[in-house]
Amino acid sequence: MTPPRLPVRLLLAALATACTLPAAAQNLVTLYESARAYDATYLSAKAQYDANLFRAAQAKANVLPNANLTAGVTRVDQEVRLANGQGGNGQYTGRSASVGVSQPLYRPANVALYRQGLKGVDAAEAQLQVAEQDLLVRVSQAYFDVLAAQDSLLFVRAQKTATNEQLAFAKRNFEVGTSTITDSREAQARFDLVLAQEIAAENDLRVRKIALDTLTGTPNANPKPLALPATLPALLPDSPDTWVQQAEAAHPNIRLAQTALDVAQLETQRAEAGHKPTLDLVANYNQSNNPNSSSGTSALGTRVNTGTVGVNFNLPLFAGFATQNRIRETLSLEEKAQSDLQAARRSVELATRTAFFGVQSGTGQVKALEAAEVSTQSALDANKLGYQVGVRINIDVLNSQSQLFQTKRDLARARYDVLVNGLRLRQASGTLQPADLQTVNGLLAN
Repeated sequence: MTPPRLPVRLLLAALATACTLPAAAQNLVTLYESARAYDATYLSAKAQYDANLFRAAQAKANVLPNANLTAGVTRVDQEVRLANGQGGNGQYTGRSASVGVSQPLYRPANVALYRQGLKGVDAAEAQLQVAEQDLLVRVSQAYFDVLAAQDSLLFVRAQKTATNEQLAFAKRNFEVGTSTITDSREAQARFDLVLAQEIAAENDLRVRKIALDTLTGTPNANPKPLALPATLPALLPDSPDTWVQQAEAAHPNIRLAQTALDVAQLETQRAEAGHKPTLDLVANYNQSNNPNSSSGTSALGTRVNTGTVGVNFNLPLFAGFATQNRIRETLSLEEKAQSDLQAARRSVELATRTAFFGVQSGTGQVKALEAAEVSTQSALDANKLGYQVGVRINIDVLNSQSQLFQTKRDLARARYDVLVNGLRLRQASGTLQPADLQTVNGLLAN
């Protein structure tokens, strides 16, 4: 028996349904990994990191041997005329090759330059860490911005439904004569306002999704929502001084400023080396070959091999005060780097304390809004009952509805802000790592 065939309409309907199914939801870690491989800002920082490593490795060449090979070919046309009238013409081709090797034995400027290259590796690592932490925060912010926009649209639509019901209720009461036209007009005005808010919320969600897609390179990214009821992680350690101490020890901006100071100090050593002698070990081997050539007076044919080994010593005597002024310049730059380091430490401390109190305040706001959600719901129920028995008017119910949904939006936004600000606190203290996203990921719905 042949299996029954489905009607074409059913097949088309099934295909249309499959095409309109929402994309699988992604969690925060998944979207971060996508952004890490796609975000142009981060990839630019990664390429700059690789370039800085190669640049630092170049400084090592200043303390390693240098070898050179040179070779040449010359064509000689010779004409000889003697006093007695005799002479002749000759031509020959000369060939020469030389190999030279030089090894610095004492060059303080080269050693300082090599150490600056090693510091360049530290600076490159700190710069890449800054870029990674910035990407973590940007992805998290974009992720929760989409969730907040989705919640806002959801609450606006719920408020529209509730307002529409209240409008219909007011119209029925007016028709039976139990309420005035004012109730209907107030409900209609509130309904029109909610429609405008819905349009704005839809556009905001559209923009937030575009931002997340652009950042992560994931078309139609669908972030997983926060699991409710949500239990936000505790702020540990709960002392701002502890966070500041961590920042002073690990923050990449402080490391960058410290590296800049070390490089400035080494630059002063390079400048001071302008007064010091240099000593190099040199070796050279040269071979020249001039083959036989006949002329009217002589025959030429030589082959010379020469090898030399020695040391070159150089002592600067006077450079027009250039070295002294260069030292003064580097000392001033060293003082600048020291001031920049202090400024970096103070800036990091301020940012860390600000972020700490932001998380602490946000956690308190979440608790307060959770209590406010319960109380506004009770107030709405009381106003609805009062309106039904005639002790409340329609505007009281509308205001209570608006207050409830506004509280729900604020509560959802506050939860997201606490999570993002927790990551910003770790960024401010310089301890933010990709593993920290796992804690946030555990709060998302499966």
